[in-house]
Order: sequence, then structure tokens, then C-alpha cells
Amino acid sequence: MRRLSLMTVAACATLMFGTAVHAQAPAPAAAPPPPPPYGEPITLEQAKKVAAAAEAEAKKINVNDAIAIVEPNGQLVYFQKVEGTQYGAVNVALDKANSAALFRRSTMAFEAGLKAGNTYLLQLRGANAVPGGVPIMLNGKLIGGIGISGGNGAEDNQVAMAGAAALK
Repeated sequence: MRRLSLMTVAACATLMFGTAVHAQAPAPAAAPPPPPPYGEPITLEQAKKVAAAAEAEAKKINVNDAIAIVEPNGQLVYFQKVEGTQYGAVNVALDKANSAALFRRSTMAFEAGLKAGNTYLLQLRGANAVPGGVPIMLNGKLIGGIGISGGNGAEDNQVAMAGAAALK
């Protein structure tokens, strides 16, 4: 009886440990691409072009937006507010533009991170997780950020993307 018990334990151990040897470790996740390098800060002329494209998109989808354009360091270069835009949108647009420029990523990236449970993002000073902030790129380099507020998140992001694409 004792011999049967030892053989049973040995067989179970072989099955248990034998399968673990054959299991493969999951492939490591691909490293995220490096953030874009900084370029010369956006000029007033470029900022006006970005804002005009954003305003045109906002009119097309019928939203009243505040539009903020900042340099890579977050300093304001150009701002406009369409008549009828809520007053609270002014600071939100500035916050979104700053977040996009300072962190070199869209505010939607922070929203996605929070949805994935990365609550540490709430501790990043200046990070905004409300869609509508987009980095402004020129020749593969970050030259500023645009922040849009006044519509819902999807509308604000659509308007910001249209503005940022004006320099490509």
C-alpha cells in the first residue's frame, strides 16, 4: 500500500513539474517608442494657422470651443475663444495644451492609461486626462501643443487633431 502511494505521488509530481518545464514564458511587451524630440518652438504665425484649422473644424461640427496653443515648455503663444463658449473652457483648453506639450503625448493617452487602471497618472502634476490636448509636430519634432475645450471629449479631440494637422 505504501509503495502504491509513493508511486502515485511520484506520478503526480512528474505531471505537475513536467508540464511547467515545457511552458514558455510570455514574450516581453514591446518597448514604447521614444518620445519625439523637441524642435524650435511654434511661432505666432504657425499658431494662428493651427488655430484657424481648429476653428474651421469646430464650425464644421458645430461646437463653440476655446483654442489654446502653447510652446513645448507650456507657455501660451496664441489663444482664442469662439463666442458662446462657456467660460470654464478657457482654463481647460490651457490645461490640455500644457499637458500635450509638457508630456509629449495626447491627453487621450492619459485617459487610456486611467481606464487601464494606472491610477499613478493622477499624481503627475500638469497631466490632463480629458481628450482634446494634442502635441503639435513639425518635421518629426515637437514644437508645441494645442488644447481644445467646449465640446465633448470626442469633439474636442477631433478639433485638436485638425488644428495640429495644419502644419504637416
